[in-house]
Amino acid sequence: MDVWKVLAVVALVAACSKHDAPATVDAGPPVAVLAESSSATPLSPFSVKGAALPVAADRFPARIAALAWETRVLEQPAASAKVLGYVRAGGLVAAASEGVRGDGCRGEWRAVSPVGYVCVEPGNATLDADATMVHALALRPDVTARLPYMYGIVRRPGPIYARLPTRAEAEASEPGLEARMRAWLAEGGEDGAGFRGDYWLRGKTEAPPSPQALWDAQTTREVPDWLAGGKFPPGNLSTMRHGEDLVAGTASHHNGFALVDTAVVEGRRYGITTDLLVFPIDRMRPIEGSAFHGYKVPDDIDFPFALVRRDGAAAYGMHGGKLVKAKDVARRAAIPLSGKQRFVDGVLHFQTTDGLWLSDRYASRVDGVKKMPKWAKDGERWIDVSITKQVLLAYDGTRPAYATLISSGEAGLEDPETSKSTARGIFRIHTKHLTTTMSSKTVGEEFELKDIPYVQYFEEGYALHAAYWHDDFGTPRSHGCINLAPEDARWLFQWTEPQLPPGWHGVRKALSGSVVFIHP
Repeated sequence: MDVWKVLAVVALVAACSKHDAPATVDAGPPVAVLAESSSATPLSPFSVKGAALPVAADRFPARIAALAWETRVLEQPAASAKVLGYVRAGGLVAAASEGVRGDGCRGEWRAVSPVGYVCVEPGNATLDADATMVHALALRPDVTARLPYMYGIVRRPGPIYARLPTRAEAEASEPGLEARMRAWLAEGGEDGAGFRGDYWLRGKTEAPPSPQALWDAQTTREVPDWLAGGKFPPGNLSTMRHGEDLVAGTASHHNGFALVDTAVVEGRRYGITTDLLVFPIDRMRPIEGSAFHGYKVPDDIDFPFALVRRDGAAAYGMHGGKLVKAKDVARRAAIPLSGKQRFVDGVLHFQTTDGLWLSDRYASRVDGVKKMPKWAKDGERWIDVSITKQVLLAYDGTRPAYATLISSGEAGLEDPETSKSTARGIFRIHTKHLTTTMSSKTVGEEFELKDIPYVQYFEEGYALHAAYWHDDFGTPRSHGCINLAPEDARWLFQWTEPQLPPGWHGVRKALSGSVVFIHP
């Protein structure tokens, strides 16, 4: 069979045990992958069951707007009730037309779709769908895109502003600004103004002048009304903001931001973060994330097959017991295997269906599960992860549905309690975040990455999630979490249980989420 057709919180810091610091940031254009498998079935966003839960208009005719960074959804109308999930600031969720009284809410509790209650009170939630917070965060996460927001990695540390500064204010906060801007405008490559300048124009309908022209003319444009004239953003979504201070903090190397918008003030473009802080675009490098994705698996799959993990792989012919190179093999190619394998010069090799041989130093052999566990026989969706192979297989009951490469903890099979390795065992996904921040304060490994996408926690600080800062999938390199290419993380997030209800940003459901089986 042709394998090219076949394989076609709830807030969190310091997660993933010790966590996923970006050792090197891949900020260049997406790598061309799957070159030998152009017929691989493309991913289809929101093609999984339960992704779009229906809203009963008769039960939930009203709308609630979230005002807090995490407006919690509780099981009962009481502050002590179990947390079911949350809606992020600016988000709208369908709600009942009448409220009820309950403990711990200065206003009223409203039932929301599809389940739970939200406290409608100042600073938490409002029935005013036209609130300034809704306008400020109108650009919601795009869950049909590779990454849900615009992302940037800090290339030059500097101040984080609480509002848009004037040029004079920026020059006072950033001595030597004029010279640095001139240098950035003239610089080529990924650190210069000309590198993917269009990336920051998401949502813009009119192409602006060049960064050079904007700076020279001291142009102000694209400033939203709620930030115009030196206004501070609505609410206070960040713990960094203090009163009327202009500078909220300082961004360092290995800091990443997610942006909902950009604006130009007196010639300089600023990014507006998801928590409504402001950081200069000239101090960031745009991040698009890896273009790699895995393969959907049809019903009539033939196991085994190989996934090529590394560059430099080749297929070899066998002549007189010696290997002779026959052809190069593309990184991340999927190649059908005969099932035969043998050691040559101490290295395990797999035979392809056309009689060639692949080294296990470059490729992983993928076999289906021989003895199905009870949850599979019961028809549950579950995830099988091999640490040594760096391979993930997603199963719909007993049927393999998806295969891809991962990056697990860099310490391999060492003890997760004492090293950067991934916990092994049988777990269930208990908490999902559309995006959430991860950070580390470990000396020498400090970082903060805002709004890491498609996070699924299955054990303490361990999660499956997208990694937008590297493209090394197939190689262990995390601090304990299971790193996925953005497209893979997005697909799995929409496919697994618990499902994220419309309008929600996070959901929590212990004991009944999809199984994650992690083994050597």
